[in-house]
Amino acid sequence: MPPSQRLRSSTPDHLHVAIVAPAGLPGVGEVAERVGASLQRHGHSVIHRPAPEGDWGEGGFHTQAPDPDKIDLVIVLGGDGTILRTARWMGYGQVPVMGVNLGHLGFLADFSRDEVDEVLMEIAAGRFRLVDHLMLECELLRDGEPPRRQLGLNETSVLAGPPFSMIDILLHVDGELATTYRSDGLIVSTPVGSTAYSLSAGGPLVRKDLDAFVFTPLNPHTLTNRTVVDSATRQYEVSVPRPNGGSACVVDGHVFAPLLPGDRLRVRRAEPRFTLVETRNHGYYRTLREKLHWGGGLRGAGTPPARPPSTPE
Repeated sequence: MPPSQRLRSSTPDHLHVAIVAPAGLPGVGEVAERVGASLQRHGHSVIHRPAPEGDWGEGGFHTQAPDPDKIDLVIVLGGDGTILRTARWMGYGQVPVMGVNLGHLGFLADFSRDEVDEVLMEIAAGRFRLVDHLMLECELLRDGEPPRRQLGLNETSVLAGPPFSMIDILLHVDGELATTYRSDGLIVSTPVGSTAYSLSAGGPLVRKDLDAFVFTPLNPHTLTNRTVVDSATRQYEVSVPRPNGGSACVVDGHVFAPLLPGDRLRVRRAEPRFTLVETRNHGYYRTLREKLHWGGGLRGAGTPPARPPSTPE
């Protein structure tokens, strides 16, 4: 297994693991105890237990994030929203994540609670891979104030807000004006986020290991402003010359800042990568098929069953 595919520990049969989950989620305490007991049976050390949601909620992260020099793996109990929050909580010190789905969709939280034992055995045997995913950094530049930065895993969005009239959104690419959107907003999505808000707004699916951003306007008042996919190696700047009173920049579903005239938002590839654990029977296309029902046949035509691959997809 190449070094980029290894956990911090050179002995995957003895890992230092952090368990992360909002304590208010129904049934999470019982699942956490079961996962912790399973970890200890396999010879692993459990470093953290689920904290009260307020300790790492929207008002700030009061519980210390895992130290990437001491923690091999973070097991997140919950749904995709919990994983997004955990990614922000870890900030610039990302640790590989294994998502256990206790919610609804579970696109990022791909494993079920009943698969935990099996996945831990796969990890101990080296039958897994670590898949790095692009994160974005959104920087707010406002006259008279120091820059503010926020990491995102899914997307950053500029939303018109109340009184809900359309706004003009200028997009510059590497300092050059690319286009002006007259719309209800603009979503700048990572490949991971291409299956979330951007997809709902008509954007494309982009394989999650690509280095690209997806620009999806919300209800553009023209036939020519459609989704564009561009390289994540460029620097993008978004501005709204005349924002509404309620216009805002939102990162991964949470308000980063209200928008004022003269504000500029720089969006670029973040230095850290978000890393997910995948095993042989859990790959990108299987997740698309099972969670988003992608690639289904015509009604009545029938679709042949998918054969589990012998190697990770």
